[in-house]
Amino acid sequence: MYQYDDIDQQLVEERVAQYRDQTRRYLNKELSEESFLPLRLQNGLYVQRHAPMLRIAIPYGMLSSTQLRTLVDISQRYDRGYGHFTTRQNLQLNWPKLEEVPDILAELAQVQMHAVQTSGNCIRNTTTDQYAGVIKDEVVDPRPYCELIRQWSTFHPEFAFLPRKFKIAVNATESADRAATQVHDIGLHIRKNEQDEIGFKIIVGGGLGRTPMVGVTIKEFMPREHLLTYLDAILRVYNQQGRRDNKYKARIKILVKALGIDEFRRRVDAEWQHLKGKESTVPLSEFDRLNRFFTEPNYETLENQPSNLTSKLADSAGFARWYQRNTFEHKKPGYRIVTLTLKKPGQAPGDATAEQMTKAADLADQYSFGELRVSHEQNLVLADVRQDALIEVWEAAKQQGFATPTLGLLTDMICCPGGDFCNLANAKSIPIADQIQDTFNDLDYLYDLGDIDLNISGCMNACGHHHVGNIGILGVDKKGEEFYQISIGGASGHDASIGKILGPSFGQEQISDIIQKLMNVYVEHRFEEERFIDTYRRIGITPFKEAAYAKAH
Repeated sequence: MYQYDDIDQQLVEERVAQYRDQTRRYLNKELSEESFLPLRLQNGLYVQRHAPMLRIAIPYGMLSSTQLRTLVDISQRYDRGYGHFTTRQNLQLNWPKLEEVPDILAELAQVQMHAVQTSGNCIRNTTTDQYAGVIKDEVVDPRPYCELIRQWSTFHPEFAFLPRKFKIAVNATESADRAATQVHDIGLHIRKNEQDEIGFKIIVGGGLGRTPMVGVTIKEFMPREHLLTYLDAILRVYNQQGRRDNKYKARIKILVKALGIDEFRRRVDAEWQHLKGKESTVPLSEFDRLNRFFTEPNYETLENQPSNLTSKLADSAGFARWYQRNTFEHKKPGYRIVTLTLKKPGQAPGDATAEQMTKAADLADQYSFGELRVSHEQNLVLADVRQDALIEVWEAAKQQGFATPTLGLLTDMICCPGGDFCNLANAKSIPIADQIQDTFNDLDYLYDLGDIDLNISGCMNACGHHHVGNIGILGVDKKGEEFYQISIGGASGHDASIGKILGPSFGQEQISDIIQKLMNVYVEHRFEEERFIDTYRRIGITPFKEAAYAKAH
């Protein structure tokens, strides 16, 4: 993973010192609330319902075990002994004291971490596939390109105060898009042309929130050396022409929609003519430099399916289920990718206690070269586990609630913290997740249903990505009471789509019953081996709506 040089370290430490002084001046009433707001936001600090929330950057989801242990220590001394992993591969602390945040940032800096640009109207943390660098079918490892974008975007003076927040995601595989690139402000797909040259398909104008949209292609192939100049051109057009009079219409998706992609492309290309070939053009030497940080670990020469693994798969149904759902094929023979699920029943999706995070760091040190990944689905990943060690990893994961064998199934939910923490939320999200986990606790039934994405958001800001869940649940407020709107038909992969609302919202106590009715329609109408999303697209919304609102006899 990327290692700071002296300049990186100096920048982060100077930012900590600046923010420490800004906090001191605010507490001494030398800075107004209005002046302090953008300063704290660009250092990751929100004011939530009960306490401040600090969002810590985990660039493109990469964590060392040392960094994770630092997060554990910080969570125990400055918070309540747990953290929340987000869809943007970051970590949130929900209970820090405002006056102690500079101390937290100083300790993060000592292990090459920060909270810079995890909030505010700026370019946020770049995300990518949690399996980057270890899966077979990727064009190239996308992480060096994510690091390039991170370095370009961090402290970029021109884009520090954009009309609204700005998110970029990168994908490098044809078979899957685990980074949900099509619902980002910019989505990048790494490709190779007929001359075997690396470049990018560039998608622009995606996003969720009040006006969800799937992005559209602005360039089919942009040679990699021109990536940053073209991103500069897109951001310049948006920065100059994006709406600033209405925050609900300030995202780039609104500008792209209003202009149309052809006119937006024309304006970007006109801006690009002033930038193409200039100082932000990336030389080959810079790609080579970044690639050196993402070399392969010291893999051993191993054979697939060692005898202890094949025996255990035959003898243990529980292990076989976990292997089937929670592990993934690795590009190297004899290795496997392992997902540690953060979806233990009774625990908020994406939450991990200090004890769990410590154990995850131990597992990374013992079995995965001291590194972990955070996934878009709010789980942790050990990317390089020997197949002959999988039984040991499974046993250890079970003890910490990491081995729930439901990855990709109905109860592997994406869920925002909701009204339990966020003062923007209209309703609580976590109790809905608990209700669904309690209702759908039969593994045989979950496995029969197969792959289903269920996403929950507490408000229209869509931090839980409900718009692109096969089933999406949105908390809404009705005269001070919490209700929930359900949509179906969303997807976030290469076939991205925005879900359609079933109809009027439901009370909290009804949600699991409604989900069960939707599952009954799916089971009744599906073809053999057909996924929920495919059945929905074939038969349409009407049968699901009729079942959901049918009167009980």
